[in-house]
Amino acid sequence: MSRIKYYIFVILACFNAYLSAQQDTVEDVDMLALRLQNFVDQAKLESDRGDYYNAKDNLNKALDVAKKIDDKSSQGIIYTKIAKVQFLVNEHEQATVSLNNALNIQREIDDYGNRAVSYNIKGVFLSAKEDYENALDYFNSAKNLFEQEGLEEYVSEVTLNEAKAHIALEQYDEAKTLLDRTIILANKYDQQRRLSSALIQSGKVYCALDSHDLALNQVEQGLNIAEVNNIIENVNTAYITFSEIYSNDGDYKSSLNYLKRHIKLSDSLLNIKRENLANNIPGQYLNDYKNAENEQLKAQIEEVQSESDFTRITTILSIALITILSLLTLSLYKNNNIRLKTNNMLHKKNDELIVAKEKAELASKTKANFLSTVTHELRTPLYAVTGLTGMLLDEDPKEHQIPHLKSLKFSGDYLLTFINDILQINKIEANKVELDPEKFNLKTKIENVMSALSNSANDNGTKLHFDYENGLPETYFGDQLKISQILINLLGNAIKFTKDGDIWVRASKIDQKDKICTVRFEIEDNGIGITKEKQDQMFESFSQGSVQINRKYGGTGLGLSIVKGLIQILKGKIYLKSELGKGTTFFFEIPLEITEKVKIEDKLEDNKKPSKMDGLDLSDVKILVVEDNKINQMITKKILNKMGLHCDVVDNGEAAVEQVKKVEYKVVLMDIHMPGISGLEATKIIRTFDKDLTIFALTAVTLEDKMHEFGEAGFNDIISKPFKQEDFENKLYDVLTGKEVVSSFF
Repeated sequence: MSRIKYYIFVILACFNAYLSAQQDTVEDVDMLALRLQNFVDQAKLESDRGDYYNAKDNLNKALDVAKKIDDKSSQGIIYTKIAKVQFLVNEHEQATVSLNNALNIQREIDDYGNRAVSYNIKGVFLSAKEDYENALDYFNSAKNLFEQEGLEEYVSEVTLNEAKAHIALEQYDEAKTLLDRTIILANKYDQQRRLSSALIQSGKVYCALDSHDLALNQVEQGLNIAEVNNIIENVNTAYITFSEIYSNDGDYKSSLNYLKRHIKLSDSLLNIKRENLANNIPGQYLNDYKNAENEQLKAQIEEVQSESDFTRITTILSIALITILSLLTLSLYKNNNIRLKTNNMLHKKNDELIVAKEKAELASKTKANFLSTVTHELRTPLYAVTGLTGMLLDEDPKEHQIPHLKSLKFSGDYLLTFINDILQINKIEANKVELDPEKFNLKTKIENVMSALSNSANDNGTKLHFDYENGLPETYFGDQLKISQILINLLGNAIKFTKDGDIWVRASKIDQKDKICTVRFEIEDNGIGITKEKQDQMFESFSQGSVQINRKYGGTGLGLSIVKGLIQILKGKIYLKSELGKGTTFFFEIPLEITEKVKIEDKLEDNKKPSKMDGLDLSDVKILVVEDNKINQMITKKILNKMGLHCDVVDNGEAAVEQVKKVEYKVVLMDIHMPGISGLEATKIIRTFDKDLTIFALTAVTLEDKMHEFGEAGFNDIISKPFKQEDFENKLYDVLTGKEVVSSFF
């Protein structure tokens, strides 16, 4: 009979569960979201009054709902809240797992704000374990994310936690700076609990720095705020801090008085905690379960005594089965614990790697900003050097002055090449080099490069030889500019290190699949060669054969590093063979797409023309130069006058805006860094009343991560300083002849 009742009960339970499941599947998502919020709100109330186990139960229910409606953001937040509650009830390993679950979800959905909250809590966990160095890394990551997302009101909690870690490490100056910022933010956002705590912690710092009067004043302020707002934990912290300050000051009576207050209040808080835990601790449920189990066991014994021998055997077998299952359960429990610890360790290492990655990214950004600043500061005076030198060479200098001016020009060009090489390396490392494929004739391209470098080869008494394999297609679709850069670097290198010798340039086919042909290029010389020890380092930045070779032949040590980076971008490979005193051969192989032949235009005719401006009527053309550097003003004005163009000059952004309002200009050459408003701001203002005026950014800034700022401000294009006069003239010619300016920003 009892068995029949049991089966009926099981069937009804299953039926009810089925109905419940059916009901949940048709529930409205909004209702589920409302239920989720109710669970979270209830958990907060329970957590605030110390009812942590019921709080955790409600959070788990909220998590189930969040998973059901696939609300990733809420899942991450709830996991974080569960981790906090688990930590409060000393379930530290489970808390770490929950927090890692939160971080994984927040990284997946790019939830930066809540990820910052999780990082802050992770730092608190590590601080509780006295792992302050790692805790500070997480606090710093949290702070950076809050600031990135514009969540300044949350920064005060992080800086307060950072300060506590520094106090524990006895790094009081760092703690003081962080506490000052915490106090400012807490006052700004009316965060009384944090303000009170920051003032009390500040008292600890001043005490450690032997400023007892300031220490007492800070703690007194913190205590008053805590008492007014009934923040009992802060009141208790203030008591023990007062005790420490008075003890260090030799006032042991006052110290003892505050210590007694602290102990009394601590006992009171501990009793409250015990009472809350006693009402909710799982052990209570465990005892109830054991009592029920004992009662059930008594009933089973009575039943066994009244049953037949067959039933007795069945019961014994059942008990044996239960025992086996219990042993299996215990084994699984132990295995699960081992797995849990292993997962915790893996999550910890993963978090450490992520923090390290974020540090590396920050370092990379700092490097890019540093390069931007340094190259600008170098290019600005270099503009004056190259500009003035070019003018002096054009103005019929005395015969004995020409060698000095040429030397000066060579030095300026070398410095500019070095700066450009550094920027090119930075672009390659930052993966900001983009391919610009077009149809071109490879054989003609190689011949043009060799022709351009033939004078340098003749100066060294070196002969150039070219061998283009029969049957190798000539016309391809690819990035011919980057191929030219590679060939110029490698051939220029060979010429530099080969005197009174020979250089062979060869192109041949390695493989062809459909329209993709893998082409091998060889640049062989019989120059000085490279030692075995140096060959492995040749493609590293700033790597050269030796100091003596560098002094004798020159070079920045960046050319081969740039070549390797460009070849990798073109999905190719490079290698070399060399023998000291006998010569060097560089091989590189790149895949190219074969295409139909293109007509090669003769682009040399334009170079024969003395100036593009000669055929234009420039009498009514006015140009405004906005530049604060007096030397640069003079150079730019002379270059324009030489082209037959009239220009006005102003030295700041405000004057530029007013001048554009008064005079109709054809072109504005706008410097970026000026006193007052910058060139960017001045251009934005001009664009509010004149959309059609052509404005060029005349600047030394060339890093690609800055380019979008020029486009957004309203510039038509950029003219980089120091510029080649021919490039400058070409851009002005396009504007003056009505051609559309093709921006290089995008």
